[in-house]
Amino acid sequence: MRKVWLLTLGAFTLGLDAYVMAGLLPVLAADIGTRVSLAGQLVTVFTLAYAVSAPLVAGLFSGARPRLLILAALAVFTLGNGATALAPSLGALLAARAVAGAGAGVYSALSTAAAAALAPEGRRGRALALVMGGMSAGTVLGVPIGVLLAEHTGWRATMWLLTGLGGLALTGLAVLLPQVPAGPAVPVRARLAALTDRALAPVVGVSFLAAVASLGLYTYLAPVLAAAGGVDEVAPYLWAWGVGGVLGSLLVGPLVDRSGPSGPGRPTGRTPADPTGRAVDGGRRIRVLVGGVLVAIVAAQALLPWLAGTALPGAVAALVVWGAAGWALQVPQQHRLLRLSARRGTVALALNNSALYLGSAVGSALGGLALGSGLAPYALPWAAAGVAAVGLLLHVVAGRRARVAAGVSTLGSYEHC
Repeated sequence: MRKVWLLTLGAFTLGLDAYVMAGLLPVLAADIGTRVSLAGQLVTVFTLAYAVSAPLVAGLFSGARPRLLILAALAVFTLGNGATALAPSLGALLAARAVAGAGAGVYSALSTAAAAALAPEGRRGRALALVMGGMSAGTVLGVPIGVLLAEHTGWRATMWLLTGLGGLALTGLAVLLPQVPAGPAVPVRARLAALTDRALAPVVGVSFLAAVASLGLYTYLAPVLAAAGGVDEVAPYLWAWGVGGVLGSLLVGPLVDRSGPSGPGRPTGRTPADPTGRAVDGGRRIRVLVGGVLVAIVAAQALLPWLAGTALPGAVAALVVWGAAGWALQVPQQHRLLRLSARRGTVALALNNSALYLGSAVGSALGGLALGSGLAPYALPWAAAGVAAVGLLLHVVAGRRARVAAGVSTLGSYEHC
C-alpha cells in the first residue's frame, strides 16, 4: 500500500487545484483587471478540459504503459499550473487552466486504475479510498491554506504552491513508482460501446446525478446557510463538510473490501458458473452499500435547511454526514466499474471521473439559474436532495434489472446442464 501513497500525493494536489480557484477569483480578477464573472470561466475551462481529456486519452492510449502516462499527465498538470502563475492576461490564464485541467483529468483516471492494480488481494477498496481521500484532503486542508496564502502574498503564490506540490509528486513517482500492469488494448468500437453499455451507463449516471446534487450545492453553501440560519461566518461549516469528506473517503474502503467479490461472503451456490457465489453475493452487497450512501446524501441535504434554522450543531452534523457520504460514494462506484468492465476498466473510470466534473459544473450552473429565477437560497438543498433521490431511484431500478438479467442467465445455465 506504500506505493499507493505516492499516487495519493498527486490526488491531494488535484483536489486542491480543483477547488481553490473559486476562492481566488476576487483577488485574481482585481489583479488582471477583469470582472469576477469572466474570471469564473477559469473554473469552467478547467472542469471541461478535465471531463473531456480523461475518457479521450484513456481510450486512445489503452494498452500503453500506465506508469509513463501517469508521469506525463502529472507533468502536464504541473506545467499548466506553472503557466497559470506566470499568465499576464485572461486569455493566457484560460489556456493555462485548460492545460492543467487536461493533465488533471488523465492523471485522476489513471492513478485510480493504478491504485487498484497495485493493491494486494482483498485491499482494492482501501487503495481506491486512499486516492479519493487524497482529493478530499486537498479540499479540506489545501483550499483554506491556499486562500490564506493568496490573501497575504497574492494569488500567484498559491499557484506556485500547486506547481511545487505537483513537482514533488512527479519526482516521487518518477523515482519510486513501479511498473503498473497495463490493461488490454481497447478497440475504438469497444471504447464507444462503453458509453452505451447497459451495465456501465447506470453506474456513471448515478455518479453524475450525485455530483450535481452534492458538489453543485457546495458551491452555494454560504448563501444557503445565511438564508436558513443567519450564518455569517461559513468557514467552520465548510470545514465540517470537508472533514466529513475525508472520513467518508477513508472509512468506506474497508467496507468495500468486505463487501466486494474478493471479500468474505457466504456462498450462495446459485449458479454453476460461480459455484462459490462470491461474485454474485459481493455485487449485491456493493449495491446495498451504494444505496445506503445515497440515502444518507438525500437525508442530510433535505434536513439541512431545517437544522440550520433551528440548531446549528445539527447543521454541522448534517454537513459532516453529507460530506462523508458524498465523497465516500465514489469508492464503491469505482469498484463496481472495475468489476463490471475488467477489459476496459480504465475507460470506465475515466467516464466516471468525467461524469463527476460535468455533474459539478451542471450543478453549479443549475443552482445559479435557480437562485437567479427567484428560488430562496434555503430551498436549494431540497432541490439538491431531489436530484440525489433521482440518482437513488436510478440505482434501485438498475439493480433490479441486473438481478433479473442474472436470473435469466442462471436459468439458461441450468437449461444447458
